[in-house]
Amino acid sequence: MKKKFLSILCSMVILCTITTISAFEVKAEELKVVDGSALTMDESSTGYSSSSLLRGEYLMTGESTISKAGLTRVYAYAATTANKQVDYIATLVYVEEYIEEEDGWGQVAWWVEETHDDYFLSTAKSVKVDRGHYYRVRANHIAGDYDDFPYDETASVTDGIYLP
Repeated sequence: MKKKFLSILCSMVILCTITTISAFEVKAEELKVVDGSALTMDESSTGYSSSSLLRGEYLMTGESTISKAGLTRVYAYAATTANKQVDYIATLVYVEEYIEEEDGWGQVAWWVEETHDDYFLSTAKSVKVDRGHYYRVRANHIAGDYDDFPYDETASVTDGIYLP
């Protein structure tokens, strides 16, 4: 009797595990992805630069974040970190809106932040946007020394968040 009960119990645990995993996979497949960004209902999203092989000698990481900042505002943040102090470091930040008719992203706002003789740079702004759309942040991260041109460059991008 104990063996039969344990067998049924193990079968139920396995069935529940498979059902749970399948439900998560279906949910992930339902998200639409446009140009590397999933369209989500999340409150915020953070994206990181790609693998270290693509960053070069000076860049260490690039990061971008978008979050809801009220009914008609998003908060955009981006940071660039170099491996060591460099002559030049910059971050170009783009806030983009998903345009359903074109199935692509259109630019809402952009700015550049740069500094010299440093290893870290961050920038953030609150941007006024329209409700009823998806928004994301895309950032280019640049670092290098004056005598070693062109500079290292990488990019980061967030998923799209929806402002109802």
